[in-house]
Amino acid sequence: MPGPAQCFGPRGVRRGAALTLVFAGVLTAGAAAGALPRDGHDSAAPVTRSVASAVNSDEVTAAAARAVADGKSGQEAAAKAVSRSGDRWGAVYDDRQYAEFERSLDGSYTGVGISARRAANGRVEVTRVQPGSPADRAGIAPGDLLRTIDGHRVDRRPVAEVVALLRGDRTEAAEGSTVVLGIERGALARTETLRRARLTTEAVTIRRIGAGRPEPEAVLIEVDSFTKGSGAKVRDAVRTAPGDAGVLLDLRGNSGGLVTEAVTAASAFLDGGLVATYDVHGEQRALYAQPGGDTSRPLVVLVDGGTMSAAELLTGALQDRGRAVTVGSRTFGKGSVQMPSRLPGGGVAELTVGHYRTPAGRGVDGRGITPDLAVGSRAEQRARTVLSGLGGGP
Repeated sequence: MPGPAQCFGPRGVRRGAALTLVFAGVLTAGAAAGALPRDGHDSAAPVTRSVASAVNSDEVTAAAARAVADGKSGQEAAAKAVSRSGDRWGAVYDDRQYAEFERSLDGSYTGVGISARRAANGRVEVTRVQPGSPADRAGIAPGDLLRTIDGHRVDRRPVAEVVALLRGDRTEAAEGSTVVLGIERGALARTETLRRARLTTEAVTIRRIGAGRPEPEAVLIEVDSFTKGSGAKVRDAVRTAPGDAGVLLDLRGNSGGLVTEAVTAASAFLDGGLVATYDVHGEQRALYAQPGGDTSRPLVVLVDGGTMSAAELLTGALQDRGRAVTVGSRTFGKGSVQMPSRLPGGGVAELTVGHYRTPAGRGVDGRGITPDLAVGSRAEQRARTVLSGLGGGP
């Protein structure tokens, strides 16, 4: 998967990369200030401290305070300090942006209702359209190709750049603003002008596959992001699945989210034990699964270049502990920990403070997770074949 945007500032880059391919615009970062670190990630080799951690919240806060005392913008001063630090994922938000961030944790977002993935040929293909959304009302459907956004071609652009264009991050587009999409369906091309709206998304989709066949049926659980309640939905889906049904856990295009939700999802398949370790300013900490998960049901996990942060944390835990077979392509590789802090004069700075590691001690930051079975096209079909071979479905 391509890296973050090249033509947007640090805030747009970070938000765009964190969103990955959820074009609807779900912002999926961590908990409120003072809580767990944002996003679930794993880190680079031994516990190395990168340039990203060269600036701390005290330095950024001090820069903002000096600016406010001089009658200048504290947020601008903080943003300059973060930019100079080299923190790839550091960002500064005003109060409105941060409020949007917080609302997104409940699955509420401003967007047009489109989810998409990068096709093998570099084109951007719509994979899901939220019912009742602006995109749905405009007749956009799964399988359509997204060619342009506000006149900008999106073929082969970095994913974060495409997301930033769709959301209007450069212009801080809000609910009610418009975005013009160039859509292609077969030989027909058209332009649609959509008005961004406040929408609520279902982060977890569950459906049965193979029902009515002589082979055991399976359960497909698609997790788009780890917003509040998504981990419990995964756990409940596993608990209520037929006894002989395997699980295909689809984390492709999952942009991450709340660490606690990823750990809850891991607990559906593990009977306690380590999920990940992480450091905050050098202090080592650990995350553990809850006991009582289903440890015998066949499980295959689908991943791709859009699988990042909390989704990588979950993938790494299931892979390292021998609980799942992973299928697809290398994941994004975001293994850093961000924590927010309030700024003098208003706003929030979110800075990198450490890194995550898998149970086996693997670093993922900048590297990603290599699946057990590397598959380009037809990944879901291959995953179903693997699941069938494990005795878990068609």
